[in-house]
Amino acid sequence: MDREEAKRKIEELRKLVEYHAHRYYVLDDPELEDYQYDQLYHQLLDLEEQFPEFMDPNSPTQRVGGKGYTTFEPVVHTVQMGSLQDVFDLEELDAFDRRVRERVDHPRYVVESKIDGLSVSLEYRDGVFFRGSTRGDGHVGEDVTANLRTIRSIPLRLPEPIPYLEVRGEVYMPRQSFERLVAAQENAGEQPFKNPRNAAAGSLRQKDPKITATRGLDIFVFNVQQVQGVELYSHKESLDYLKKLGFPVSPAYEIYDNMEDVKQRIEVIGQNRGKFPYDIDGAVVKVDDFTHREILGATSKFPRWAVAYKYPPEEKVTTLRRIEVNVGRTGALTPTAVFDPITLAGTTVTRAVLHNQDFIDQKRIAVGDQIIVRKAGDIIPEVVGVAQHCGAEPYQLPQHCPSCGAQAVRPLGEAVLRCPNAECPAQLLRHLIHFASRDAMDIEGLGPAVVELLVENGLVQSPADLYYKTVEEIRPLERMGKRSAENLIAAIEASKKRDLSNLIFALGIRGIGQRAAQQLARRFGDMDAVMAATPEDIASIEGFGEIMAQSVCSFFAQEGNRHLINRLREAGVNMKSTSQPTGSTLEGLTFVLTGTLPTLSRAEATKMIEAAGGKTSSSVSKKTSYVVAGEEAGSKLTKAQSLGIPIIDEAELLRLLQG
Repeated sequence: MDREEAKRKIEELRKLVEYHAHRYYVLDDPELEDYQYDQLYHQLLDLEEQFPEFMDPNSPTQRVGGKGYTTFEPVVHTVQMGSLQDVFDLEELDAFDRRVRERVDHPRYVVESKIDGLSVSLEYRDGVFFRGSTRGDGHVGEDVTANLRTIRSIPLRLPEPIPYLEVRGEVYMPRQSFERLVAAQENAGEQPFKNPRNAAAGSLRQKDPKITATRGLDIFVFNVQQVQGVELYSHKESLDYLKKLGFPVSPAYEIYDNMEDVKQRIEVIGQNRGKFPYDIDGAVVKVDDFTHREILGATSKFPRWAVAYKYPPEEKVTTLRRIEVNVGRTGALTPTAVFDPITLAGTTVTRAVLHNQDFIDQKRIAVGDQIIVRKAGDIIPEVVGVAQHCGAEPYQLPQHCPSCGAQAVRPLGEAVLRCPNAECPAQLLRHLIHFASRDAMDIEGLGPAVVELLVENGLVQSPADLYYKTVEEIRPLERMGKRSAENLIAAIEASKKRDLSNLIFALGIRGIGQRAAQQLARRFGDMDAVMAATPEDIASIEGFGEIMAQSVCSFFAQEGNRHLINRLREAGVNMKSTSQPTGSTLEGLTFVLTGTLPTLSRAEATKMIEAAGGKTSSSVSKKTSYVVAGEEAGSKLTKAQSLGIPIIDEAELLRLLQG
């Protein structure tokens, strides 16, 4: 295929893929089976790889995310992205209507759902998407173009070459995507997002667009900010036009000429909000005619031609029948209220989280109480308080893990009770995934899917069990042939040689990350010395404090954890540090690394410094000997300059290492 033919074919395939993606992601009315769409997509991908000179950042193949950000550049909004005045009852709506009618005759109103997400601007030049930004303070936002390109419902090319168009929309996370994300975060032992809005905001501001691409974000466009080459006279006309251009617009927008019909529509939206696949936190009422809007104008804060009606959180009273205590994947003992069924936001609810003992004590919650329940953000049921006490004493959480019987502990500075047993069945899946991860024991091929297979089939009840498995035991598992089983066993065997620091990190000791694990391994040299260390010994390590020291000692004081270490030792897992200093060239010196070095990664530079007897720190202080600065060095460089700390580059560091 010659270049001209390839260019023609690429353009043809892009149009086809864009058309069918729009049918699928925006209209929810696909014309092709998934397999057929995938065939088109991969034809395009193959051609773009063969002919990279025809690559286009707006190609549908680029939605997986491009180069990551180091920072988000500011974007000045030439048309302010303002906010709306909130109203909370029907009387306030009537007052809004009276103010409008005092200035204009026969107004008509458009009513839309108010999506609970993150407001953004999308800009197009000659029909091609070229920039997207956050609302920010309304006057200046942040450039998040690469991340917005990953949202498949945003058209990258418009069917009309409009000279310039700026639209405003709301990026949101559908409930299904939110539930998947929370489950993945809990599996990884991470703090999950509290609601879809926070999740959408956090996902859109990821520095790596590839992460944003995995989050399942979506958008509704609800306003034309600026347009050239097209005349629009009303809001409904503009929404109809945006829909024609391929934008996903505010769903089910309706137009009315009186406030009574507006109120009825708001009530209908409120009654059905629990049935939507996304969060809404109200309804928006806008004057339709653009000429009327100009007459009405705006205050310094809000337009006078629109308001946002906010729905009150729906609360119900029910009887608390019992409290169940579950052990989460991070070992947290979480009490859950079980109560008589109630209907909230369109769904039947019988359970709600009670957080921790402090929350129960504060509300004086006892089994048999009449409790008040609502849905936080219309998604997660929560107990608000007690409507009527039954007279019993507040419920007390058990002091032993309900899953394994280990003594529960409350770490310093935390509000939750935790099971510290690394072999606790309730924590098994998360522990195994972490244990096998790259920065821990780095067992190639033992990802989350394979870990789930091993657990579901009862082959592994502890990380130590991995080292006693055979090819014959693993081979019969689904998607596991002889070759895959042999490779996995070989990878498990290879992991026995990992450094002590990898093993300490793999154990999942609360508060002990990769860096702290390395410091423990270097300080004590072998596992026996770590296990025998006192809190005072550990707290003396630079960067450690009382909480971290106590966490390590509490972990190794548990009989189940000592049993795990013994089984790992018997299986031949290395228990000694291989990262002890091999020289003393930099002994007594402390280095801080900042910015990007020309040839060394930060991890490589750290390893070389510590092998030469030096120390590295994450913060600059008067105790810092040198700051090693690369490109785009930040606040650490500034602080070093203010303190008079010597600043060197990579070349000077290498000279110091050579003595």
